Order: sequence, then C-alpha cells, then structure tokens
Amino acid sequence: MTQQPYDFCVIGGGIVGLATALTLLQRRPGSSLVVLEKEDRVAAHQTGHNSGVIHAGIYYTPGSMKARFCKEGAAWTRRFCDEHGIAYRNTGKLIVATNDVEVTRLDALYERARTNGLDVELLDAAEIRRREPNVVGRKAIFLRDTGIVDYRAVCRQMATEIERLGGEIRLGTRVSGIHESLSEVGVITGTGDAAQTLYATRLVVCGGIQADRLAAMAGLEPDFQMVPFRGEYYRLRPELNDIVGTLIYPVPDPDLPFLGVHLTLMMDGGVTVGPNAVMGFAREGYPKLSVNARDLVSFARFPGFWKLVPGVLRTGLAEQWDSLYKPGYLKRVQKYCPQVTLADLRPEPAGIRAQAVNADGTMIEDFRFLQTDRMLHVVNAPSPAATSAMPIAAHLADQVLGGATAD
Repeated sequence: MTQQPYDFCVIGGGIVGLATALTLLQRRPGSSLVVLEKEDRVAAHQTGHNSGVIHAGIYYTPGSMKARFCKEGAAWTRRFCDEHGIAYRNTGKLIVATNDVEVTRLDALYERARTNGLDVELLDAAEIRRREPNVVGRKAIFLRDTGIVDYRAVCRQMATEIERLGGEIRLGTRVSGIHESLSEVGVITGTGDAAQTLYATRLVVCGGIQADRLAAMAGLEPDFQMVPFRGEYYRLRPELNDIVGTLIYPVPDPDLPFLGVHLTLMMDGGVTVGPNAVMGFAREGYPKLSVNARDLVSFARFPGFWKLVPGVLRTGLAEQWDSLYKPGYLKRVQKYCPQVTLADLRPEPAGIRAQAVNADGTMIEDFRFLQTDRMLHVVNAPSPAATSAMPIAAHLADQVLGGATAD
C-alpha cells in the first residue's frame, strides 16, 4: 500500500525549523506535517547553546534580511512569550568603546542604529560609570530594545503548539537520503535494514551546521560549505550576579563573525562571559579541542576554507590563544569591567555558530536560501536567527505556499 505523502516535511528541530512548521500549520490548518530531528530533543544544537539574547538589530546592514527580520522577530518573540507564559527580561544593552579605534566604530554603529529605526542613546564616560559603576569606557551606546529569554523553553512551547495543531515531531530520526521527483520528495531515515522512506509534497530543510551536506544529499551542488566557529563561555561566580544591571558588549571586530566577549545576564540569574570565536574542527564538537576526522577532510577539500584562513589568520590565532590561555580571555573582559578576576571565571558549555562560507572564501553575511520545485533549503541562518525565527519562517512559508498554490 502506497503511503499518503505528508503535505509538509521539515528537517531540523531547531528554532527556525520549529517556527517554520508552526507557521505552515497556522496558515494551512488541517495540513499533514512532520518535523524530523536527529537528536532526542528539540533545540539541541545552535539554538540551545546561544546567549539567550533577544537582539534588537543594531549590527546589521540597513535593508538586509537580518536587519528587517531581527526587529520584527524581537517583537514576535515577546508576544509569543506573553501568550504562553514564558519568562523573559527587557534588560537593554550597553555597547562600550574603550579606545580610539572602537570609538570610531561605535559612532558608525550609532548611525546604523538610527538608520535601522532603533531606540538608542549615546553615553559619555561619566554617564557610563553613573549607570554601571563596574564598567569603564570612553563612549557607549545604550540600546533599550534588547532582552533575554531561554530559547529552549520557546522551542519546547513551539513543539507543543505544532502537535496541538496536528503536526508530528519525530525525535531521534536521522535523515540519510533525499530525492525529489516531479510530484513529491522522498526522505530516507535510518540506514540498512532500518531504513524507511517517507514522502512529502513540500520539504523545508533547516539543518544548521549540516546545511551543505543535506543540500548535497538532495542532489543539489552547493557552492558553499558550513564552517563551525566555536563560541566559548565562562560563567561568573554567583557572588557577582549583580555586577552589572544590563548586557555589556564590546564594539565588535568586523573581521570576526561573533560580537565579542560580553557579559550577559541569564534567565537563571547568573552572568555569562563570552563568547570568543575559535574556528572549530568538529561541526558538533562542543568540548574544547574537539576534532572530527570527517569534518577535517571536508574542510581540506573545500577551496573556500583555504581562502578563508588567510583573512582571519591574525584574529583567529589570537582567539585560539585566548581559548587556551585563560588570562588572555580575561583581559578582554577587564578592558571594560576591570573588577573581574581569573578566580571569578567558572566553566560554562560552549556553543557553535554555523557559518556558511562561499567557494571564494568569503563568509555569507545575510540569511540565504536555496529553492527547487519542491524543496527549500536554509543555507545560512546564524545569529540573530533565534530572534528572527518567526519572520524567517514567514518568508519560507511564503515561498513554499506560493509554489504550492500552482499545483
């Protein structure tokens, strides 16, 4: 007996995949939909290892998808939390410049924030100390619209809503093959005698750090590769939980894909320090010095990796040194918060940013997607993807349902 195909299949149980599944069910009530997630829980990778910040969108190029989706997504995140009783905090963010180079970058960032329509305030050194007595700097931007939330809690609630609307979520289900025909997409799960194939009219792939492999598995020829950047964190000892009253960020280095080592208030009352930006040698290797042989081979075979390395070599070596040498990491924090000492830094789990890199070695800056007649692949969705998840999902649903109406 031939299996009736699902209307929609979504690969990936991170926040973008779950938001997409939820949006599709909300727009097409009664549709059959299945989410496939290889781990035993949702939000197991990038979503569940980030800082938990509800970003306002200050860093992103005006008019870009990141800028538009981040601002829209921040408002949606708060509404979703209000509707479902999920706690969040509107903390605000202070971006602190401590030298001439950073002051110049900060001024440019302030103008970008105004162009993006954000509520920002420029502070001098005295006002910084008045508001945050433990923070020093020459100049700062205060951004009111930043907050914090537990994105794992948001994802768990999204999963509940998906199932309430009739969708299925299959955990522990690894995809091993994808093939597209004129009428449907077949998705193979498992291997050998345990392999099974399910069919769907439309497939959306939100594979994060595995986006390139899933695209290749589907018969596409991706001209990019996912490169992991480890974000390593510490947590301040509990006695310092009130060291700052807002999020404290440095001015970001434009050569790096992270925003710099910052102090982040957490929903559990603690304060984390980080992340740095260390190029990883394992796509899903969270412990320090993780290495995966298959990932190393794929890097070595990708021309873009070797073109990327020279451009980030200086900063990359500095990041790697600070990863191994704790005092170097501490120095980044003491630049704007001199009260923190080595004894204050406690271990905290690392995160991995899934960064798409072009064949010419350039990092893909904005969100990017690949589409065929019946498939839509999310190629690049790094930070602020958690904040922007629902606008990204709305964009994906527009593409998927726009194609579906032509059937």
